[in-house]
Amino acid sequence: MLRRKFLLCAALFLFLFYGTAVPLWAQEAATTGIDLNAEAAVLMEAHGGKVLWAKNPDKELPMASVTKIMTLLLAVEAVEQGKASLEERVVASENAWEMGGSQIYLEPGEEFSLKEMLIAVAVGSANDASVAVAEHLMGSEEAFVEAMNRRVQEMGLKHTRFANCTGLPAKGHYTSAYDMAVILREALKYPLFRQLSSIYEYDLRGGKFKLWNTNKLLKWYQGVDAGKTGWTTEAKYCLASSAERDGLRLIAVVLGVPEPRGHFRESIKLYNYGFARYRAVNLLPAGAVVASLPVEKGVPPEVEVVTAERVAVVVPRGEERGFTTTYELPPRLKAPLAQHQAVGYCVVQKGGQEVHRVPLLAGREVKRASFLQQVNRVLNRVYGPGR
Repeated sequence: MLRRKFLLCAALFLFLFYGTAVPLWAQEAATTGIDLNAEAAVLMEAHGGKVLWAKNPDKELPMASVTKIMTLLLAVEAVEQGKASLEERVVASENAWEMGGSQIYLEPGEEFSLKEMLIAVAVGSANDASVAVAEHLMGSEEAFVEAMNRRVQEMGLKHTRFANCTGLPAKGHYTSAYDMAVILREALKYPLFRQLSSIYEYDLRGGKFKLWNTNKLLKWYQGVDAGKTGWTTEAKYCLASSAERDGLRLIAVVLGVPEPRGHFRESIKLYNYGFARYRAVNLLPAGAVVASLPVEKGVPPEVEVVTAERVAVVVPRGEERGFTTTYELPPRLKAPLAQHQAVGYCVVQKGGQEVHRVPLLAGREVKRASFLQQVNRVLNRVYGPGR
C-alpha cells in the first residue's frame, strides 16, 4: 500500500513539473548546455518567430535603454504610414532637456530633423532625443507611452509594460526576453529601422558632436546589423540584437547580465549556437509574383499576387529537403483593392503537414470600374473591340 501511494505521488509530481504542458522550446532549452549568466535570454529565428533556445523567457525584468526599440518602432511606423516625415523639424522642449543619463545635450528650442533625432536615439541612446521624438509625434511623452502599451497589447504580449520611452528606472517598467524578441522582430520588418540601428558612428551638429553606437556587436560579430543595448544599476547589462548569415536571420535577447560587456559575450554564445545548428530554407523572395487573378469590375481587370515577405523556414542542419509550397487563393477578386491588400496565403508543407504560411498581397491598387467602363466591357465582349 505504501509503495502504491509512493508511486502515485511520484507520478503526480512528474506530471505537474514535467507534463505535456511544458512547451517544446522550454524542454529543448533545458538540454542544450549553453551556460549563460543572464537572468533571462531568448534566441529566436526571425522568419517564423520560433524560439530556438530560452532561459526564463517570460520573467519580467527591467530592460533599460532596450526600451528604445519600441520607441523607434512607433516612430518608424509613423513615417511608413505617412504620419511623419524624416525631414520635418523636431524642437526640443524643456522636458526633453531635463532628461538625464545618455543624451546629446539638447537645449530647449534646439532643432534637428526627425531623422537626426532618430539617429541620436538608435546610435547614441539619447534619452533627451527620445522624449523630443515622443512629444513631436504624440504631443506628450505620456501619450506616446500609452501608444507603446497599446502596441504591446496588439502584439499579444503579456509580460511587457512601459512607463517611459527612454528606459530610465521607473516603477512598473518591465519586459521579458521573449516579448522583447517579438518587438525586435516586428521592428526588423522596416528597412528604416535596420538602417538606423546599423549606423556605427555619426557626426551631429556639423561634426561637433560624435555619436558611437553602443551595440559593439556591429563590429565584433559578422552579420549583426540591428539592435539596442541597455544598462542601469537595476537592469544590469541588456542587449536585444539581430544577425543574418546565409539567409538565416536570428534574434538574440539577453537581460540582466551582471558583468560589463557580458551582454555581448552572452549574445555571441547564442548566435554561435544558432548558426551552427540551424539553416534557412529560402523558397521565395519577398515580392515574388506567384499568380495573376481576374478582378471583377476592376480597373485594371486583373492583378498580380505577390508574397508579403520572404518565404522561408528554419530547420536543423540536415533537414533542408522535402518542402513544397501551395497557394490559397480565390478564383477571382472583387474591386476595389488596395495595394498590398491581403488576398490569400502561401502555405509551406513538408510530408503533407503545414509548417509555415505567409500572406499573399495584391501587387497594385485596383479601382472599381465606372458604370460606363463596365458597359463598354460588355459591348466589347459581345461585339468585339472597335464596333
